[in-house]
Amino acid sequence: MSDFPWLTVLIAVPLVGAVSTAFGPKTGALPKQLGLFFSGLTLAIGIAIAVQYDTDGGMQLTETHTWIEALGVHYALGVDGLGLLLILLTVALVPIVLLASWHDADGDGSGNVAAFVAWALALEGLSIAVFAATDVFLFYVVFEATLIPAYFLIGGFGRGDKGFAALKFLMYQLGGGLVLLFSVVGLYVVSAQQGTPSYLISDLAALDISTEAGRWLFAGFFIAFAVKAPLFPLHTWLADTTERATPGTSVLLVCVLDKIGTFGMLRFCLGLFPEASQWATPVVVTIALISIVYGAFVAIGQDDVLRLIGLTSLSHFGFITLGIFVFSSQGGSGAILYMVNHGIGTAALFLVAGYLIKRRGTSLISQMGGLEKVAPVLAGLFLVSGLATLGLPGLSPFISEFLVIIAAFDYHWWVGAVAVTGIVLAAIYVLWMYQRVMTGGTRSEDEGIADINLREALAVAPLMAALVFLGFYPAPLLDASNPYIDGLMSQVGVADDPPTVTEPVEVHVEDGAH
Repeated sequence: MSDFPWLTVLIAVPLVGAVSTAFGPKTGALPKQLGLFFSGLTLAIGIAIAVQYDTDGGMQLTETHTWIEALGVHYALGVDGLGLLLILLTVALVPIVLLASWHDADGDGSGNVAAFVAWALALEGLSIAVFAATDVFLFYVVFEATLIPAYFLIGGFGRGDKGFAALKFLMYQLGGGLVLLFSVVGLYVVSAQQGTPSYLISDLAALDISTEAGRWLFAGFFIAFAVKAPLFPLHTWLADTTERATPGTSVLLVCVLDKIGTFGMLRFCLGLFPEASQWATPVVVTIALISIVYGAFVAIGQDDVLRLIGLTSLSHFGFITLGIFVFSSQGGSGAILYMVNHGIGTAALFLVAGYLIKRRGTSLISQMGGLEKVAPVLAGLFLVSGLATLGLPGLSPFISEFLVIIAAFDYHWWVGAVAVTGIVLAAIYVLWMYQRVMTGGTRSEDEGIADINLREALAVAPLMAALVFLGFYPAPLLDASNPYIDGLMSQVGVADDPPTVTEPVEVHVEDGAH
């Protein structure tokens, strides 16, 4: 393995791009071109990391440097199956968002296209740092730092009462971060009492943490991650944010930033506090089930298409959390696949909905209808994205949902039964949304609407291809996630067989055989 600091470079490139863009021309095509260049370069480095990654090698490409010696803080990075998949999701989505959002900042009144691109690149770099951090203190710093670009993307480039939505988002996230800080300080106290203080995850995992202390520390981490994910009842910022933010910003928030919540549940809640995680399982499973059903029910009644899509994610994050806390290899692998596939499918739905809103001039479903007749390609992409959201077999989210449902029934039949209702309700809100938006008679003001253009098609084409490819062949995701889940389940004392995709078996028939 090379000693080259791959992860540091991966983090640095979009941050350098953000600074370069911010101090360049404020308007015109150049800021967008710079954004595509730096995000494309980041994607290329991410692919290079994935190519050299050994799926059976555990934590790799590690970098460890002392940062604050007195506190045991290190600049420490590393990547395993969990981190790799979420990093790849991040570096793939950002150039897609920038291409799809080419004109989003042109007419927002700010006159600063460069700021939109710069904040998006900054959010990319900080998110990568979150997924690569192997020191809890470093994780906390970048965990909080991601709020800065997110706040300005919502409040600076959204619509309507965007300032209120940005402030509500920030207050919820800062509240969760404050709770997390208490647990971060608590980890220092525990590690200092047992010798030299350290925030390295590998050192903390080896500590003998008392049952009571472990449960209190777990609570701080879980509450912060439940806000970030989000889960009921800490979710109320979500719908306001997705309704007011641009579709591209919503992709970065829901499909990248919110994954930090479920990532943290696996990395820290289960990884550092296995006993407390099992102790809290009945409560967490209940919260996850409420999120699944409540999110789906509330989505059905929405009139704003972006608000509806945002609320579907409350239901989806309930599924992810359920897969994590039923403590099985199927559930854990399903949860990781769900994080990736939800990011792909929901990103496609947000972006196509954004195309639709630009053409129709409104995000209200009640003011749409009959658009499939004037924009059939756009309608088709909207339908495929929606079907992915409801877990149609043949599209990648189905595999994730299937694994989580199996694990839920293995945990307890009634848990699986309640979770299945979320799938039924998803069919209702997706198909009813499509029916109201795309079918029916065409309005006179819609007759001049243009179908999807080349730039818009190029932006969503990779997402559509990934939905189909990973729907039929999820092995690349499973190959990366299974070793991580095997190690995690062993750490928490669970032993079962991970899900696999078998290779086709060749059958040779001798001549003359019948």
